[in-house]
Amino acid sequence: MASVGSPDSSEFEVVVQLKPEVLDPEARAIQETLARIGYDGVRSVQVSKRYILTVDDKSGQGAALVESVAREFLANPVSETFQVRKL
Repeated sequence: MASVGSPDSSEFEVVVQLKPEVLDPEARAIQETLARIGYDGVRSVQVSKRYILTVDDKSGQGAALVESVAREFLANPVSETFQVRKL
């Protein structure tokens, strides 16, 4: 595998979060706690997971590889969405 920062590698960010229709108890607990301690202006909280992947990108297919990894391994398609961004 190419080393980080080499011309043959690329870094990608994958952000995974629950779909809007899925109850997020962690986000709800954070929002309720913030309101209780005086942060009334916080209207909503979303919790997400962020992954940084450095991939071999000699062929220019790094984005497709990361999309596949996110779809097949990092996100649950039933309850989560994901976004991929090249860094």
